[in-house]
Amino acid sequence: MIMINTEGAIGRQGIQNKKVVIDAETGYYTQDQILHLESRINHLPVSKTMYRIFTLITLGMMLDGFDVYLAGGVLGQLVQSGWSSLALNAAFISTTFIGLFIGSVVTGFVGDWKGRQFAYQINLFIFGIASLASFFVPNMMTLIILRGISGIGLGAEIVTGFTLLGEFVPAASRGKWVGGLSVFANCSAPVATFLGFMIIPTFGWRWMFAIAGVLSIIVWYFRRSLPESPRWYFSQGDYKKAEQIVEQFEAEAKASGRSRNIDDQQTSVNRIITKEGHYRELFSKSMIKRTCLGCMILGAINTAAFTFVTWVPTLLVNSGITVSKSLGYTALMMLGAPVGAFIGRMTVDRLGRKWMIVGALIMTAVLGYIYAFQTQPTALMVIGFLMTVGLYILMAIGLSIYVPELFSTALRMRGNGTAQAVGRLFTIVTPYIVAWLLTSQGILSVFIVIGIFLALTAVLTIIWGPETKQQILN
Repeated sequence: MIMINTEGAIGRQGIQNKKVVIDAETGYYTQDQILHLESRINHLPVSKTMYRIFTLITLGMMLDGFDVYLAGGVLGQLVQSGWSSLALNAAFISTTFIGLFIGSVVTGFVGDWKGRQFAYQINLFIFGIASLASFFVPNMMTLIILRGISGIGLGAEIVTGFTLLGEFVPAASRGKWVGGLSVFANCSAPVATFLGFMIIPTFGWRWMFAIAGVLSIIVWYFRRSLPESPRWYFSQGDYKKAEQIVEQFEAEAKASGRSRNIDDQQTSVNRIITKEGHYRELFSKSMIKRTCLGCMILGAINTAAFTFVTWVPTLLVNSGITVSKSLGYTALMMLGAPVGAFIGRMTVDRLGRKWMIVGALIMTAVLGYIYAFQTQPTALMVIGFLMTVGLYILMAIGLSIYVPELFSTALRMRGNGTAQAVGRLFTIVTPYIVAWLLTSQGILSVFIVIGIFLALTAVLTIIWGPETKQQILN
């Protein structure tokens, strides 16, 4: 593609005082046409294709969450049957996080280079095939290896899913759309727990992987027809393909009576970046604060969520509750996950991203400190439920919406992928720090350290964090 600025002379297409984009296949677009197309992309109408995109991304995210949460029931059964050991289970968990780390980093580069839809199909295929293969494993070492491969697909799913949906939906309601995706995704926790309770004792642990694998391949098949993000095409200078997708949305909206006129001036200060993005730009003077903030937010979320979910049963048992009851109480606390995600969805477009994140960080830190002093089962459950709500408000807004919005289209996948990868690194290191604190200082020290981390993240969000509520993505 050749760009020619005629600057007052009559260009080869006879356009005066216009920047002209010459393409051998598509002809040319004048600067006015490019601006108009940009406005149309930034105001895509809601149509049946938008709902189909939302549904297929949601199903993929639910399968992602299902696979993450099935591990608890599966590992317990493996140890009880003698098929695995505590050391091998630890290797299983560690390998999962390593895969998540790799998937988060790699998919960021692939998504910005080859497109969101391409990256999205590859990650679900990897995850589905590895899950199906896990049904047939002969020993625990093979399962661990396949788990690492599955983790690569899982890490990529989170990065791509929220980014792709956010680039399609209207700016004014982006928080509700992406927040709704988070609500459904976090419903996978109680679903996985319930299915594990029903399936593992009767049919065995292998069928949990079979369910995840078969459903993933089915969703992968239907996701083949998902359109590419027109915003990504535009950022690559491929205006013809971007316009084809925009026309599809507009035709559907017109047929349903929801078409509208676009004012080009609405987005004059929110230009889509059309130059090629380089990874080093994430650490440039203009971007370094946003990159660090994204890493801090996801590090705080992962540290708090992983530590709380992991150690809650232990705290309950130490309070005199039996192991079976502690698992039941934990399941009740986890109902706070979809509740928190739903609260985030309903408030994020009204109250804004930045201050919702700050409030949820402080709420989680304070409740965690109070939780460490509780000994009565009722108090542990109530405060634990409220803390789960706070954590998943963070998940719904910080992880799902805010961090991807910190980066431009040309760098969004790599920026979000880097932040996700750093967040995963925290989950690899956290168990060792928690174990040392529990042994040397006691449970209160764990919640104090996490509370300080959350408070520091809240301060950095206040100082460095822009408000992205209803802002059109550039």
